[in-house]
Amino acid sequence: MTLKTILMAGALSLAGAAASASCAFENTVPLKSLTAGFEAWKAATDAMAECGNFSASLDQEFKEKQPEAFAANPALYQIGGVANETLIPLLNAGTIRPLDDLVAKYGENLTPNQLIKIDGEIMAIAMMVNAQHLMYRQDILADLGIEEPKTYADVLAAAEKIKAAGVVDYPLGGTFKTGWNLAQEFVNMYLGEGGNFVDADNNPTINTPKGIKALETLKAMTAYMDPEYLVSDSTYVQQQFQQGKIAMANLWASRAAAMEDAAESQVVGKVKMASAPMGAAAPATSLWWDGVVLAANMSDEQAEAAFKVVMEGMDTEMVQANNDAAVWLVAGYEAGPLAAGAAASAANGARPYPASTALGILHSALGNGLSAYLTGAKDAETTLADIEANYITAAKEAGLLE
Repeated sequence: MTLKTILMAGALSLAGAAASASCAFENTVPLKSLTAGFEAWKAATDAMAECGNFSASLDQEFKEKQPEAFAANPALYQIGGVANETLIPLLNAGTIRPLDDLVAKYGENLTPNQLIKIDGEIMAIAMMVNAQHLMYRQDILADLGIEEPKTYADVLAAAEKIKAAGVVDYPLGGTFKTGWNLAQEFVNMYLGEGGNFVDADNNPTINTPKGIKALETLKAMTAYMDPEYLVSDSTYVQQQFQQGKIAMANLWASRAAAMEDAAESQVVGKVKMASAPMGAAAPATSLWWDGVVLAANMSDEQAEAAFKVVMEGMDTEMVQANNDAAVWLVAGYEAGPLAAGAAASAANGARPYPASTALGILHSALGNGLSAYLTGAKDAETTLADIEANYITAAKEAGLLE
């Protein structure tokens, strides 16, 4: 099943399973999880914790910590939260276990689009889909007579009008933090231009007119952003929106619910979710899933307990209590306005994040090298050539290139 099919399924109301009252069993096996720190993971791990003997680490640096933690014997965490890309290092290292036997025994409420299969084996259970898409202050755009932006040319034109009006601190926000976030912005933009990252032999293919166009668009955006954009991650942009400091951003769907949190948001009811702006070929975003894996280096008793706890964390009761925290792939989810941007991006042809070992290496090289262009230290072609050279060195070390 393609990721686009998964996302579109998640944007529909799934047939409900019977909700349980808190945890259906008392867990007696000590368990720990390491996941990302956004609201959907908090909701799921809070539900897991209702079973007892469970502690959750919600950490936005989880992707750097998981490989070593799962390679330990015994593993430092029994449960891991992963996405398309972050699954790859754990698969390559052989530090997560197939789940087919546990799904057969305890996964009766799972739907087929939750079962992430690698070479025929179930290696992860997806709980939600995610994508970066356009969020904008509909009140500001309406006041200024600006139509919903459909392309990045539209976004930049709208940003110029908003800047001239002086109604917010910065027209745009962006997850441009040096490292993974900035690399992901390039990935989104390059996918939107129709680019491919490596060829069939794992040689890099980003130093192209499409790659230069992607860079130029990113650079143009920075003129309308907080000058500290190289430290701006998802939480930074979320808070900029909530505090009324920005009017538009391509931000993760998993952050949409935060806009409606009256306890911390000053823009409740004012932020609209729309498709990611179009590049030359597709919406400039990538489709993701998030889900759970279990460590290989633990006992079968721990694995069984961990899977049962995971099923409690992904049940209908949890989703009904946190419906708008994500585009859930769990029975009982009802799509609302906060899911509209992710669904529209998929419907407009957004491409899945092309997770692979090669792209993992290239993503790191991008994260380390892109800021040189944004700050003016290098031109676009030199920046991309240097990134390709760094990728080639690392890919040879990893055995992907001769």
